[in-house]
Amino acid sequence: MKIVLIAPYRDLLETAREVKKDLDVDVELELGDMSEGVKVARDWEKRGADVIISRGGTYQLIRDSVSVPVVEIKVSAFDILRQFKGLIGCKETVGVAGYKSVIYGCEVIGEILNLNLVTIIIEKEEEGLRRVTAAQEKGVSLIIGDTVGAHSAEKIGLKSRLITSGKQAVAAAVNEAFRLAYALKAEKERAEQIKTIVDFVHDGIIAVDKEGRISIYNRTAEKIFNKPRFEVLGQKVETVIPNTRLYEVMRTGKSQIGELQEVAETRIATNRVPITVGDEVVGAVATFQDVTMLQKMEQKIRRQLVDKGLAAVYKFEDIVFSSEKVKDVVNQAKRYALLDSTVLIFGETGTGKELFAQSIHNASRRKNGPFVAINCAALPENLLESELFGYAEGAFTGARKGGKAGLFELAHRGTIFLDEIGEMPPGLQSKLLRVIQERRVMRIGDDRLIPVDVRVICATNKDLAEMIKQDKFRADLFYRINVLQINIPPLRARKDDLDVLVPHFIRKHSLGCGKRIKGITSGAMDLLRTLSFPGNVRELESIIERACALCRGTLIDTGDIRFYYREETDTTPEKEIIKIKPLEEMEKEYIVKAIKLTGGNLSEAARKLGVNRTTLWRKLRKRAQG
Repeated sequence: MKIVLIAPYRDLLETAREVKKDLDVDVELELGDMSEGVKVARDWEKRGADVIISRGGTYQLIRDSVSVPVVEIKVSAFDILRQFKGLIGCKETVGVAGYKSVIYGCEVIGEILNLNLVTIIIEKEEEGLRRVTAAQEKGVSLIIGDTVGAHSAEKIGLKSRLITSGKQAVAAAVNEAFRLAYALKAEKERAEQIKTIVDFVHDGIIAVDKEGRISIYNRTAEKIFNKPRFEVLGQKVETVIPNTRLYEVMRTGKSQIGELQEVAETRIATNRVPITVGDEVVGAVATFQDVTMLQKMEQKIRRQLVDKGLAAVYKFEDIVFSSEKVKDVVNQAKRYALLDSTVLIFGETGTGKELFAQSIHNASRRKNGPFVAINCAALPENLLESELFGYAEGAFTGARKGGKAGLFELAHRGTIFLDEIGEMPPGLQSKLLRVIQERRVMRIGDDRLIPVDVRVICATNKDLAEMIKQDKFRADLFYRINVLQINIPPLRARKDDLDVLVPHFIRKHSLGCGKRIKGITSGAMDLLRTLSFPGNVRELESIIERACALCRGTLIDTGDIRFYYREETDTTPEKEIIKIKPLEEMEKEYIVKAIKLTGGNLSEAARKLGVNRTTLWRKLRKRAQG
């Protein structure tokens, strides 16, 4: 910091040197009285002086001539009183001449000392000589004054005494100058910090004073309103924003949050808040966001979420099948992918429900957005709620600072996959229904509704219709999620797919085992066709993976598959490991079971068995004849 002291007379300069040494401070010292002092001050202003110190008339002239702060060396009553030494009872007329700030209060000293005292106030340097001369003509024989008064007396041969400042006054002025310099520096830092923040936030910001004149107008506002700052600052706000509502905010003192408005061809989201000091509204601030830019930034964030693993990796091309049943389901799912309605996927465990969900997402218009999956059966109710809907800061003990976004928020502009929806607790079912209906989510412990644009895909292996009858699942939620329905057939109902699934899994897992398994023996394949696969495709993959690990040749054989069942069935003798029934007997059992399940409806039974009605009749007649 640069502190400059300009002394109007040499004795003050010497006193300042002593003070500088005593206080051990860095102060520039200059000599300059009145107009000469102003020249020195202007020179130091150009050189970056932070604060200037001076006294009396010189102080006043400098203060009016420069833009930097100027601190005055105060003239105390003791400074004046020192110059009256030896004048007690003096019969001559004594004049006190100088700027008012120096000689103020000298009349009281005259009364105390019983002196004939004349006050000569000088307002400008050039009138000093004239006023002192006039006083001399009126009988003043001694002038006590500041530099202007004392020097004017000397010029006309009048006795004079100069009112000088002591070390205490100079030290006080120096300390005040440093205090002011530090305060100004801190204020500049804060102002620069605020300016930088205001200029580099993504929001446009406009602030107005109580008269509606613009006092703050940042770079983003320049871009939004297409008007440079120098044309706007100090202008009435309505010249920048036609039909502005900032006046309404100042009049009512009430904030307006989340308002949408059109500016030229740009749609912006606006927040307006009053600036209140005490009970008085002294201005208002408006923030603006370009909605288009906001959406682009939002998409960038969503892409980052995808990079963190919130992405669907499977497509319809990854579904391995050869049967007509799965082909029909895939074609149906592809049609559903073009829509945005809620999908409910029915299928037993291991049939590939999430595979279909990801494929639908990747074939939809939301493919560039996040794909978020959660198993509703995997978490307790309170944890599932916080994962789905998020929570606010302080919502519960251990809540993360700043809160946490729920999966619905993370899935914004994408898809959320709710697996095992039938396992969702009843309390959460109602909240899920509200989110799906309103497309808004409220975090736990918060009172704000957050809009979300999410496609919902649900999956279950339960009979939801039966659960509704048992009051275990909400009917209204079922109707809301069962807009588009997909039924994935179990593996046992599409054994033709074994011909492509088995080689697919052999290729996948033989490489992982470091082996070159070429395929599977016909015997092992026949054995697989006899299995019911309660775990469906997932179980088949586990069987093949285990077989690849055990296989010692280039073909998987029945022994490699039987070993899988030996470990799963405790100590059952090998000959009883798999109770193989004749195909004809198994066929009869399935036909009877299908007819029972359909209540005797042969057409429906034929559909479930994957045969036409004529074939079913033929098999029934053959069974009756047998």
